[in-house]
Amino acid sequence: MRVLVADDHALFRDGVISLLETAGFEIVGQASDGEEAVQLALELNPDLTLMDFHMPKMTGIEALKVIKSEAPNIKVVMLTVAEDEKVLVEAAKAGVDGYLFKHLHGDEFLETLKGLERGEAAMTLKVAARLLQGLSDESSSTTSAESVSNLTDREMEVLTMVAKGLPNKEIAGLLGLSENTVKYHVRGIMQKLNAQNRTEAVTQALQKGWITSE
Repeated sequence: MRVLVADDHALFRDGVISLLETAGFEIVGQASDGEEAVQLALELNPDLTLMDFHMPKMTGIEALKVIKSEAPNIKVVMLTVAEDEKVLVEAAKAGVDGYLFKHLHGDEFLETLKGLERGEAAMTLKVAARLLQGLSDESSSTTSAESVSNLTDREMEVLTMVAKGLPNKEIAGLLGLSENTVKYHVRGIMQKLNAQNRTEAVTQALQKGWITSE
């Protein structure tokens, strides 16, 4: 996987790059601010951009929106030290492919990233819980939730488990399906919701009132 690393703290950036290179990832570039991250992402077209939330010149959220608008094929995972539900929700709406806390152990950091290649959202269960809480709070404050889903019963089952942060393999085992069948249902869900990734699909379903954080 070809990776661009964007963080304004050089020491942390170097550490992440060293960790990724040791694990076999190809580092195609590094950026120290949001504007540079956007420029390099569009020039180098990496498979993945790891990007800090808080950067000079352009925030991580602003850079994420530009990258997803211009090159939606590039996966973007946000790096953060905070657990602010509002920030997580804002990034989810912008099409982020995952979130990673900077204090994760190296093994957990790498394993979560590898989930991207399996079609999973790159986030730990703790982050998923924070995101769902933020989405639930936002959903409960609106009165326009749509009570009827255009998804099949099976798709709703799969989406509910996706919302819990479960990977395809575990969903397959719980529902008695093959992993390929689960992948088929996930693709169908995203097509019906016109979602770019699993996180955005969950965001929409929560906002429409089709599923709850419980």
